[in-house]
Parts: sequence; C-alpha cells; structure tokens
Amino acid sequence: MAQTAQCPSCGGSVTVWSGVSILVVCKYCRMTLNVSGLVRVGGKLEALGKMAELARGRSRLQLGAQGVYRQNPFTVVGRIQLRYEHGLWNEWFLLFRDQCTGWLSEAAGTYAISFQWALTDVVPAFSELRPGGYLRHLGGSNAEWTVTNIDRATCVAGEGELPFRVGGGYPAPVADLHSSTGNAFATLDYSENERIPLLFLGETVDFPRLNWCNLREEGHFPQPTLQAKALRCQKCGAPLKFKNEGTVSATCVHCGSIVDAETGGLINEINLANSQKITPLIPMGSTGVFRGDKLEVIGFMQRYLVSEGQKYSWREYLLARVGSPGYRFLVEYNGHWSVVDALEVLPKASRFRSSLMEYRRQTFKHFQSYTGIVEYVIGEFTWRVKMEDAVQLTDYVAPPFMLTLERTDNEISWSLAEYVPSQEIAAAFKLENLPKPVGVYANQPNPLKKQLRHMWAVFAMLALFALVAEVAMFSNKIVAQGNVAIAVGSDPMLLPPFNLDQTSSLVVESRAQQLDNEWLEVGLALVRESDGDVRSGSVELSYYSGQDSDGSWSEDDLSHSLVFRDVPPGTWRLLVDGVDSGSSSGSSQSAAPTRVTALSLEVREHRAPAENFMLLWLLLFLWPTFLSFRRILFENKRWAESDHSS
Repeated sequence: MAQTAQCPSCGGSVTVWSGVSILVVCKYCRMTLNVSGLVRVGGKLEALGKMAELARGRSRLQLGAQGVYRQNPFTVVGRIQLRYEHGLWNEWFLLFRDQCTGWLSEAAGTYAISFQWALTDVVPAFSELRPGGYLRHLGGSNAEWTVTNIDRATCVAGEGELPFRVGGGYPAPVADLHSSTGNAFATLDYSENERIPLLFLGETVDFPRLNWCNLREEGHFPQPTLQAKALRCQKCGAPLKFKNEGTVSATCVHCGSIVDAETGGLINEINLANSQKITPLIPMGSTGVFRGDKLEVIGFMQRYLVSEGQKYSWREYLLARVGSPGYRFLVEYNGHWSVVDALEVLPKASRFRSSLMEYRRQTFKHFQSYTGIVEYVIGEFTWRVKMEDAVQLTDYVAPPFMLTLERTDNEISWSLAEYVPSQEIAAAFKLENLPKPVGVYANQPNPLKKQLRHMWAVFAMLALFALVAEVAMFSNKIVAQGNVAIAVGSDPMLLPPFNLDQTSSLVVESRAQQLDNEWLEVGLALVRESDGDVRSGSVELSYYSGQDSDGSWSEDDLSHSLVFRDVPPGTWRLLVDGVDSGSSSGSSQSAAPTRVTALSLEVREHRAPAENFMLLWLLLFLWPTFLSFRRILFENKRWAESDHSS
C-alpha cells in the first residue's frame, strides 16, 4: 500500500509505493530521503542530502510509466543512471502488480528486464573475468553464458524509489553476460563485494511489445537537433555545442580536437590545419528516412586496417533516431554500403566447423580477422573515441548479411550488417553522384544468384517439355520383319514391301541364328519401288569360342543395328545379300557358296531420334551453365579479399 509524507527540505508531497524501497528522491528539490524514517520517526522522512542531477537523455521512459511483461503489469518507480567508458545507461526500478520488483536496463536503444537471483554457484572475482569467457550454472541452469562486457561504472544520480542507497560517484563494477541460447541476459554486480557479486537474470526485450502507457511523448524530450549543453574546448577555447544528449565524446569544429562531452577536457589534441581532412559522403547533420526510421547523421569516423603492407580504409556513420531512442550505423567501403545494428542475441559457433557461426537459422562463413584503427573523427559519439584506437574485428558472411565480432580488453560485441544498394542511401538522404561500387564487397549479394535460380527453373521446365514432346512424337513401330537363309555368293533376298507415309529414320536390326568360329558380312539395301531409289549399308556378325589355360571362352557379336536417316515416304523393300565371310583360320570363302546362315531381320520406323532432343537439351543447358560460371567468378572475386583467398 502506498505511503505519503512531506519532504523535510521543500515540503513537497512524496509517495512511496514499494515495500522494499529504502530511499526516495524528492522530485521537487532532488533531496535524497530515507524511507525507513516513515516507520522509525513517526511517519517522517529523513533528509540524507541532495542527489546530483540526471542527464535527461533521449529516453521515452519516465517515472510512472507502465507496461506489461509476461502478462504481469508493472510501474516504473525509480531510476539509477550510470556512466561507463562508452557512455551512459539507465537502470529503471520496476514494481509489479504482485509486489515483486525488477530492473529494466536501457543502453543505446537496447533493453533488458532482469530480477535478482540467489547466487548458488561459485563465480570468478571481478578481477578474474575476461571478455569472451564462459560461465555455467548461473541461476541453477546448465546454459553456457558468455561474458560480453566488463566495466567499472560510476553512478551519476538516481530518482524515485530505490531499494539501496546510491549517490553520485558510487562505484559499480559490473559484468554483463549473454546466454548461448535465446535472448537470456545476466548481470554480475560487484558493487558491494568484488569477489561475491549480486546476480540478476533476465532477457533482452523488444521495447514496443511491453505494451507501454504513460511514456514521455516524443516532443517532450530533446531531439537530436536541440542544443543540450555548452562547454569550451580546453585547447582552443571555442564554445562546444552538442546536439545529442547521449554524447560522450565529440570533436571541436574549430580545432578538430576530440573532447570529453561531460567536461570539455581533451581526449586527443588534433590540429585540423596539419591533418588530412576527409569529407563525408553524407554531410554531418543530414536527416533522412531510411527503412522506416527518421535518422540524423551525428558522427563520422574513418578506420583502416593493414594487410600485407597495404592500407585499406573504410568509413562509418553514426545515426541517431529522431523522435525515439536508439542508434544505427552506416558503413561504406569503395562505394559499397551496409546498415549495421548491434546484436543482443549472440550468434553461436557451429558444431561442425570452427570457421562457421550460426545466427537466426543462417550459417555465416569466416571471412577475415583484422585490427581496425581509428584515423579520422568528426561529430559526436555515444562512446569515448580516441585517435589510433585499435579493436580486434572478425567478420563472418552470408550475403547480403555480415556478422562482426568486435573485441577490446573489457568488452566483446556483435553486430549484424546488411548490404544496401547505394541508390537506396542516395534516395534516403537526397544525395547525388555517390561513387559507384568498385570490386566485390564481403557481403555484397551475388547479382546472378536469383537470375541463375530462375534460369535453372526455366531449363528444368523446357527440358521437361522437350522430354514430353519426345515421348509424344516418338514412333518405334515395326514396319517389316522376316527370317532369311543366306550364304556368301547366293542370290540377294527381299523382305516384303512396306509403306512410309512421312520422312522417317529406319533402324534395321540383324541377328544371326548361329555362327561357329566365323564372321559374316551382310549387305543391306533399302529400295523404293516407285523410282529405284537405293539406300545401302552393311553389318558384320561373328561368333568365336575356344579353350585356353583359364578354361573355356567365347566372344559373340551376333546382332547389329544399321540406321538409315531421313528416308522419304514411299513403298520400300529391304534387300539382304551375303557380302563376305571368314573362319577362324582367316581363309576367305567369297569365291563360292558356303553353308547357309539363318538371319532374323526387323525394320523399325523411328520418327523422333533421341539425338535431336539431346542436342536441344545441350543448347538449353548452355545459358545457365554460362551464368553459373559467371557466378563462380563473382564469388572468387569476393573471397580473394578474405583470409581464405587461396
């Protein structure tokens, strides 16, 4: 049940909703009040001192906002704001309808809900944790957890109700972990003891799906185009004006030095007059609508890698969402563009090969590992940027997507890039004459992939049509047949006449009934009765057998086919003549009649020779084969730029 009392500092009304809260910050005067005084001091609140001011930020959350998580409604009743090396993040204290409490973490447009759990297993001390390390059995589960971030954060300030004492400068050594399955999330909080942490378990969440109400309206918090604070550069004395409330570091537009957005102190001292100026392809401050988001370019950097003595540079643009929290990146190299988003659900290493990663049921192949170094910076950034900052990068590709693992001494992070045609970038930001892409980029889609899939489908359809046509047109009927007794030197014999009503190919099958260690050459001729047109040829039939050291053996070639192509219509007869023969001794018997050999003959009409259809299939096959070859060449160009160019 809620309790209400007056602030001893300003007299304002203070309401406490949660039974586990131990302090509350007066929303009128920012006085920190001890909630336990409501019980111990007759319903009065004890003043503990002024709470520092919070950075307002771009968050749409506020005290009193309400949502639903897993069918359990909750209200936002408090907040802690913390600063770490790469910026600020908020921890919102949630009171659920069933009076349990939890936390909603908000950092750079990503969200996670977690709850405190009892730590039942031994975990490493804070000093023993390493990014990329693995832990098991957190919260009693057998899941494998990856340490993704290790930071010594400090508290900026708090507001509303909180379950522990907090103030500006309060140290918070914390480590974030992600599970190997799903979107499970964990935090080890070493702020009370650097050897035995507090454990918070939960999951990353999709902000809109929490069914919010009473959020801060979009027009009621600073937009990227509004000035949030003004300091002076400690190098040149020029005023510093930051558009983005979440800025951690920025460059002075007058001298180019990189400064701390909180103090104006120098991070890097740079003289623009002595440095090579690089002009972004998308001007700083440009706004555009890209894939449903209204975005403003607030930061630009160029990084490079060195491979085999050659320097390769690429450019990165930081874009802030206008009217809502969150950021996106655009990356450009040699005219190739990709849109990049940070991942909360980690990819998994493949069980089959160490060079493969799996994400969203898609397999990514290792492309390259390298060191990226910052060489040019302008604008504002939500993390601490330094010239010559180096980070270890590993890319895995499954075009049009690319996974990138970024590793520093205290953090690992994954991002997903999607290839974007330069025309889409130009249309979104109203740009002209963007450079045309050069070469093949790591995650550039193969333009022949879809075309090739379509061509193979067309080939399969046409090949099937040709096969059906062949079957439909095929004729292999017997037009003449008979048995003859023939010997070399005997008179030729004729089979009965037969008619052809159209031009066809004729196949004459000849088979000897018996031969004994001898061969027989048979002359075959087709004669048209109307004009004596003759088509002739011959076949050789043979049979041999004997004994040797391995036993009995035999060789026979007792049947042969002879094809007469393009025989015109008409009445035809088949003439059969014994041309020559020989025995195993090799003596010729063509001078006089020899013993009679029985032959069976069959004439078949063949109207659709398979050779024609095979030629058609070959012609159909040529174009998709050519496209396949071009596709392979494209892939060879892609992988020539990788660690696997061989």
